[in-house]
Amino acid sequence: MTTALLMSSSRMGSLGYLEHATSQLDTILEGTSRKVLFVPYAAVSFSYDAYEELAAPPFTNAEAQLTSIHRFDDPVAAVREADVIAVGGGNSFALLTRLYGAEIVAEIRERVTNHGTRYIGWSAGTNVATPTIRTTNDMPIVEPPSFGAIGLVPFQINPHFIPGKPAGHNGESREERLAEFTAINPGEEVLGLVEGSALHVTGTRGTILGDNDALVFSGSKPVRTIAAGASFELAEIQGPVA
Repeated sequence: MTTALLMSSSRMGSLGYLEHATSQLDTILEGTSRKVLFVPYAAVSFSYDAYEELAAPPFTNAEAQLTSIHRFDDPVAAVREADVIAVGGGNSFALLTRLYGAEIVAEIRERVTNHGTRYIGWSAGTNVATPTIRTTNDMPIVEPPSFGAIGLVPFQINPHFIPGKPAGHNGESREERLAEFTAINPGEEVLGLVEGSALHVTGTRGTILGDNDALVFSGSKPVRTIAAGASFELAEIQGPVA
C-alpha cells in the first residue's frame, strides 16, 4: 500500500525550513524506523552536502535521522534498503534527470507501492511523485530522458499554487497556465496545492493536510475545491489515460 506525504513547499510564510510541517512529518513517520534516505538531486546552485545540512534539522526535531543518498556508493541498493525516502525541492528537471541517471525512478516506485517504503516529497519532490513533471513551475534547465516520473499518485499536482497575478505582472496567472494544460490534455485534471498544504496518501485515498483547501482544475469545468482535512478517493481526480 502506498503511503506518501506530498507537500506543496518547504516553507510557509516567514517560517523556517519545513517548520510548518512538523505535524505532517510526525504523521508520515509514525510506525517507521525514522531513518530517512534523503534525495538532494533537485539542488542546482548549492551542494548536496549543504542540502543535507539544511534538511536534516526538521527531521531531527521529529526524532528521525536523515542521511543523503550521495553518501552511498550504490544508490539503487540504498533505495532498496530504505524505510523512508524523502525527496527535496529545487528544480524538477534537474531532479528527474538525476533520478534517471542513478537508475532509481522505477526502484522508488517499486519500493513505495509494493514494499511499504514511505515517501516524503516537497515541491520538486512532489512533482516527481506524479505521473509526469508536465505541471511543474520550473524552468527546463536540463532535458531528462522522459517527462515520465515516479507516479505514486494517478494525477498531476501543481505545488506552490498561488491564485491571481501580482501587481504589474502581464504574464499568465497560474490558473491560466493550468487551463492551458487541461485544454491541451482533455480529460486530465490537476490538483493545486497552496504553500503549506500537503496531500497525505494512504493506499487509494488522499487527505489534504494544512490550513488551506486544495483546488482541482478540470478543463472547461468549474474549478472544484477539496477542503482542508477532507479525505477522498484518489480516482476522483482524473489522470492521464494509460
